[in-house]
Amino acid sequence: RELLPPWLVIVAGLTGIVLLCVSTKDVPVAPHRTKYGIVLDAGPSRSTLFIYQWTTTKANKTGVIRECSSCPVQGLRISNYSGSPQEAGKSLEQCLNRAQEEIPAELHSQTPLYLGATASTRQLNLTDPTRADSLLAALTVALKSSPFDFQGAQILSSPDEEAFNWVAINYVLENFFKYDWRGQLVPSGKGMAGVLSVGRTSAQLTFKVEEGNQALKGGVRLQLYGKTHNVYTHHCPCHGTDQLRSRLLSVLIQ
Repeated sequence: RELLPPWLVIVAGLTGIVLLCVSTKDVPVAPHRTKYGIVLDAGPSRSTLFIYQWTTTKANKTGVIRECSSCPVQGLRISNYSGSPQEAGKSLEQCLNRAQEEIPAELHSQTPLYLGATASTRQLNLTDPTRADSLLAALTVALKSSPFDFQGAQILSSPDEEAFNWVAINYVLENFFKYDWRGQLVPSGKGMAGVLSVGRTSAQLTFKVEEGNQALKGGVRLQLYGKTHNVYTHHCPCHGTDQLRSRLLSVLIQ
């Protein structure tokens, strides 16, 4: 084996001495800002408050979030307060107070708060739209009085609700993106999953359709993680859990 030239050894030694003697200073790295968001899901059986958290880091212009905690709202479902709308707002106070404790006070005014009502409130809006409007107005007044940045309360249409379910399922399955071994976000490379939601009286099949598909119209167009997704929901009436129980009971009787 050949020995290293003496001059190279001397240069390396002097360089090491200089590096050890020169005072060093840590370069401050700007921390990622943490943000919070609150979603009130006014569902057909009960309401639940969800707190989400994310940083300023984004994947292809879309945020990467995680659920911090959830708070089941005590009392009746939102649509049951149609006769006394003010009570609907009061039923949310416990969970809103919990959110104030979990989210830093200096971030309250920057935390968006949104309420989405689904099946039971949609039904109320069909049978008695005046009561539904009064209920949403009362909820708006109650939520505006909170320290959070209230973004609105509305009744979600069935296609919009199912589109949100589709996004949630594919997000959890890491179909939009995934983390590599270095902990960095990279494209998933997987296809999008379809979602079958079965309710009491019907079922909904939600799936992505290709661009330019003329056979399926009326879907929801979503821009997520640098890609456009056309999401379509097919409604299947009389294919819910009620019909399933009736069929099962009929088989058992036979």
